[in-house]
Order: sequence, then structure tokens, then C-alpha cells
Amino acid sequence: MDVLFQTVAEFIARHHLWAGPVLGAVTLLESIVLVGAFVPATPLLVMAGGLVAARVLDPASVLAWCIAGAILGDAFSYALGRRLGPRALRGRLFRGHRRKLARTRLFTRRHGTASIFIGRFFGPARAFVPLLAGMLQMRRSTFQAANAVSAAVWVPAVLAPGYFAAKGLAHLEALGEADPMTIAIIAGVAMLVGAFALLGVLRARHVRREAAAAALAAARAVEAG
Repeated sequence: MDVLFQTVAEFIARHHLWAGPVLGAVTLLESIVLVGAFVPATPLLVMAGGLVAARVLDPASVLAWCIAGAILGDAFSYALGRRLGPRALRGRLFRGHRRKLARTRLFTRRHGTASIFIGRFFGPARAFVPLLAGMLQMRRSTFQAANAVSAAVWVPAVLAPGYFAAKGLAHLEALGEADPMTIAIIAGVAMLVGAFALLGVLRARHVRREAAAAALAAARAVEAG
């Protein structure tokens, strides 16, 4: 995956006009079940956000292609799920992913349409949620609406860290000749905000672990029954 990331990153750096289509294709592939685990779309989008902030890449092109790729990738996984049907859960194709599928199935049934939106932001479940939605015969219009809205939110959210990091570096350079007291105050505020952010991430991770454990226990109970 590191080799693929480096190859694509170097291509984008050399061929700016192709950045949108290439990132769109990468985003599409990451949204396809089983294939997405081998495609580093998220770090590439973070990098692209920094290049957008530096005015190296065109933001409209990157946003349009990546949103289109995310929508098409989830639509493909959904269509595959509808074609395979629920019986495929016991087939050889997903033998090594049954625990993940059990958790995702429970998650999809519990949250319904919201699972499409929520699942978009969780890497391991991102491609499995549309597949399960198709297998569970979620209405096409409902799925596609949630698919489009979640893609339009997810892509800017993934681009944002790289974008704001690049902007922050530019501001730090501008502050190079500022008053030392001003720099100290800004650094202190930044550290405080970072500490609160880290605390929030740790709390969210703890909640997700407890939820995953509960979901796995429920899935095992369903299978046992």
C-alpha cells in the first residue's frame, strides 16, 4: 500500500491536471468491497487537501471527481449486494470477513438509512455497509440519496486536515517576525485545543470499542439462536 501511495502521489505532483480524475478513481476503488482495503484513498486525499491549500490543485476538480468516485463506488457495492442476496453471507467469498459482516449487518439494521452516512466515516465498515444495504434490499432511492449526501460531506471532511495543516504552516511562516509573546500565546492556545481534541478522540475510541463488543455479542447470540 505504501508503494501505491508513493506512486500515485508522485504522479499527482507531476501531472496536476490529472489529479482530479486520478483521485476520483482511487476514491471509487476504496469504496468497493474487498478491493478498498488495498487502496490508500484517505491519505491521498489528505495530501491533496494540502496541495489545494497551496493552490497547486484545482479545488473544484478535486471535489467533483472525488465525490463522483465515492458515489459510484458505494453504488457498485450496493448493486453487488442486491445481486448476491443474503445467502452470499455464508459463501466462500466472504469467509474471512464473517465477523466484520455480522457487526456491519447488525449496525445496518439498527441504524437503517443513517448507517450509510455514518459508515462512510469508518474505514473498515465503509465498503461493507453499502454491500449489506443491498443484501438487505434497502430501497434504491433511499440508498442513493444517503449515498450522495454522505459522499458530499465525506470528501471535504477528508480533504480538510491537509488543507488546514498547509494553511497553518503558511500562517506560522508569517508569524516568524511577530512579537515573541504573541507567538507564545498562540502556541499555548493551540496546545490546549489539541489536548481537548485528543481527549475527545480517546473518548470516542472507547465508546466505539464498547459498541463493537456489544454488537459482536449480539451477533453471536443471533447466530447461536
